[in-house]
Amino acid sequence: MSDHDTPGGEVARTDGEFGATAVRLDEGHVIGDGGLPDRFENPGLEPHQQRMSDQSEAGAKRAEKQVAALFSLSIIGTIVFVVAYFALDAHAYVFIPGIGDMDYSNAVLGTALAFSLLGIGLGAVHWAKTLMPDEEIVEMRHPMRSSDAARQGVVDTMLDGAEGSQINRRPLIKYTLGGALGLFAIPLGLQLVGGLGPLPKNGLSLTYWNGPIGPDGKPHFKPLRLMRDPENTAIKVSDVTVGSVFHVQPEGLLDMDSGVLEAKAKASVLLMRLPPDTITSRKEIAWGHDGIVAYSKICTHVGCPVGLYEQNTHHLLCPCHQSTFDVTDDCRVIFGPAKRPLPQLKIAVDDEGYLIATQPFREAVGPSFWERGSA
Repeated sequence: MSDHDTPGGEVARTDGEFGATAVRLDEGHVIGDGGLPDRFENPGLEPHQQRMSDQSEAGAKRAEKQVAALFSLSIIGTIVFVVAYFALDAHAYVFIPGIGDMDYSNAVLGTALAFSLLGIGLGAVHWAKTLMPDEEIVEMRHPMRSSDAARQGVVDTMLDGAEGSQINRRPLIKYTLGGALGLFAIPLGLQLVGGLGPLPKNGLSLTYWNGPIGPDGKPHFKPLRLMRDPENTAIKVSDVTVGSVFHVQPEGLLDMDSGVLEAKAKASVLLMRLPPDTITSRKEIAWGHDGIVAYSKICTHVGCPVGLYEQNTHHLLCPCHQSTFDVTDDCRVIFGPAKRPLPQLKIAVDDEGYLIATQPFREAVGPSFWERGSA
């Protein structure tokens, strides 16, 4: 095998059965057996294809109206999105073939947003295909820092491009595009701000324990029995023995036709019975019954379900991040990242001996936030 210098300073080596040969690697050459061309021809650029808008002003006007119609479709989609966002019930459901039950507002919002995006996208593509210049331009490589003349040339090219797009000559496109892009920012803002859900002070403070929502849009509290989950049966005092734990939901929640999972996520409660002499908090004794206490099951760190109860120590443990709560002392945090106790549910016994909630949670359930009210 032998090496050969090329004019560019590169060396090519090819090994063959009877020796080695060198081939130059300067630009445009290929290594082959002599059957291929020594240099490829520049194929050039595709010729410009005449369009209807190039041949007549009437064709250009027709394309302008088509582009404007697509941008107008985007505007209509955005307006429908904004109206539906405020007008539709977020808890109404509709059956969609192939999908099943779906939140009605989500279906309308998704469809409206799709038309909003589709109108802008199709309008931009049709504009580029029918009115904007379609000749390809090759720009040779140049040093990273161009000369001042070249930089000014870029500015001139941009201005020429704007002129070539005819946006100044086509005010209908300019105004509908501006309207579509301007209005499209509204759904994005609503999704980023309002789409995160209600403000924590309202969304996490109101649970099914607050009572049904009346015609005035406000909850109307009434004492609710504590029901086993998932059996949906009422609990008597005699059912709760020392060391036992019940997963509890408010009366009526498990009978709901829709929205059960969302309601359970905020209303879930753990019911336990401790020896009364182990309880150190006067409030806990006053809010419980003969050592029976009820606490929110939702961890105050990031909202994981607290489900591990240590009978000997009377500690509740969150499995996600190991926050530990002392049930004998108002469920205060004794370990882990949680910053506040689990909210307690005040309970009593009705005339038939069943456990009931005499008031809703006084604190917001779940993760802490900056406007959490005090008990």
